[in-house]
Amino acid sequence: MEHTKKDILKIGVLTFHRCINYGSYWQARCLTEGLQARGHQVEILDHDSDRVNQAEWTCAFQPVLPTHVPKSDYPQYREKILKFFQIFKTMPLSRRFQLDNPAEMDNYDVVVVGSDEVWNLSHPWFGGCSIFYGDNVRAKRLISYAASFGNYDATWGMDPTWAEKLRNFDQISVRDANSQEIVNNALGFEPEMVLDPCLQFPVTPDDRSLSNLPKSYLAVYGHNFSESFAREIQNYARTKNLPLISIGYRNDFADEQWLTADPHDFAHFMAKAEAVATNFFHGCVFALRNARPFVCETTPYRRYKLQGLMAKIGGEKHLILEGTTSEVFEARLSKPLNPEITERINLLRQSSQAYLDRALSTKQLQPA
Repeated sequence: MEHTKKDILKIGVLTFHRCINYGSYWQARCLTEGLQARGHQVEILDHDSDRVNQAEWTCAFQPVLPTHVPKSDYPQYREKILKFFQIFKTMPLSRRFQLDNPAEMDNYDVVVVGSDEVWNLSHPWFGGCSIFYGDNVRAKRLISYAASFGNYDATWGMDPTWAEKLRNFDQISVRDANSQEIVNNALGFEPEMVLDPCLQFPVTPDDRSLSNLPKSYLAVYGHNFSESFAREIQNYARTKNLPLISIGYRNDFADEQWLTADPHDFAHFMAKAEAVATNFFHGCVFALRNARPFVCETTPYRRYKLQGLMAKIGGEKHLILEGTTSEVFEARLSKPLNPEITERINLLRQSSQAYLDRALSTKQLQPA
């Protein structure tokens, strides 16, 4: 499709783009590339903060707390962090500005806030950063795409000053039911639910040689799994003669630890796995993206994201509760995904695309 100059928008994507986290990297990149594919000029708003950087890097060196991190893992986590730093440089970044001073940023036709936990008021270091609520953002139009409140519970309610800030937005979409309920309670309307960018748009990693990986393996992604979940995963892998490979984080029940993988390694690794065992939101997303069998143990921090995603696509059976039998693990990990899940994802892709069509409509906006 040809784009006339007046159809091309200057778009800024406002998200958590410098987290040492595979899902965080890919959601930022997929959303940016998805918007670029529509013919727009898109860049990631490169906010910076010494306070946030310090918190992020400290966490990246000790990512499995409260589990003790052995000193021998520090060099590997350092290597992983440095790989992320190199890859951040390849992203289409705006001129850098201070997180607490959005007045330094350039002007945009549209700023898209999302995906990720951009509205999580209890996020350990981004919580309460008003830029994600649109404060002083230099845009003619402000929209959200797949925004989430993370583990901020709808029953807690929102302070009216924060709720009022959401009125800055011309269009709002979220990615889970908890976030939907918070917006509905605060503003009196139900926002649209859309797919995470990693499911909505193509994931296109750079070429990688994966000669270090065995031909078949079971991917482990996450940390601090329960003993019963780890035991069931171990038992299943042994019966199938599949090595367990843990990516990004140490899990001692796995046969191999690949702590130094970068985001492109991660995308290839998840695509090649026979099956996936995870307790992370994007562990599920990448399993679904690649139509891999998977099981997911929910955690209090990620409960809303995980339950919201599974309810949306009919994948509730893949969420594993304490006391789940070995037979259920066997069924979820050895059988292909139910085709209805894929059908639901395809329908959600269409409605998510339609949301962006409306939100970015140039009829509402004359570009600069």
